[in-house]
Amino acid sequence: MSLKKVLLMGKSGAGKTSMRSIIFANYLARDTMRLCPTIDVEHSHVRFLGNLVLNLWDCGGQEDFVENYFQSQRDHIFRNVQVLIYVFDIESHELQKDMHYFTSCLEALQHNSANARIFVMVHKMDVLPEERRETVFRQREADLKKIAAGIGKFDVHCFATSIWDETLYKAWSTMVYSLVPNAGRLEHHLSALCTACCADELVLFERATFLEVFLVIRQVFPP
Repeated sequence: MSLKKVLLMGKSGAGKTSMRSIIFANYLARDTMRLCPTIDVEHSHVRFLGNLVLNLWDCGGQEDFVENYFQSQRDHIFRNVQVLIYVFDIESHELQKDMHYFTSCLEALQHNSANARIFVMVHKMDVLPEERRETVFRQREADLKKIAAGIGKFDVHCFATSIWDETLYKAWSTMVYSLVPNAGRLEHHLSALCTACCADELVLFERATFLEVFLVIRQVFPP
């Protein structure tokens, strides 16, 4: 069994527990309104593709808890982390504090899990006018990558997400794919199957969550 520690972090109200409930508990977006804030850290184990198990730590974002993560629980929280998923609320009026917490996360990872992969969800993008979304997202992405470059060799992957469309699933699918062992070998076998079936494309979904794990498109040469 391959156990992967995944931290889900961000300020209270950013949407962490809502997205977790949609992906892993089959909630509808409208049902997340009745969810309560996470208290301290909630642990769950999610099995993917047989032997891959996500050890998911959903970390409450209330200020007292966050300060505690960086002080008395720093080593416990940030040791042996494979993936950090950090959620930014695009509606937040405390951007400086949000960036400070994100910076503190990267600094803690630099000392405890320097090889961790970083995925950032710039969340609740649906509240912005459609014509502004790309510009706002790209600016936030540039700011986050600049912060990461000043701390370590972190490769930050940013996604514009919303619980109301497919963007949330695309972001989580990318994260899960990054953890799949022998991904290249699996993709090779799927490509062979796609060719054998004379299919134009083949998609492998994870059964419980319906996350897309692999997409193979057959290259067809003109006669």
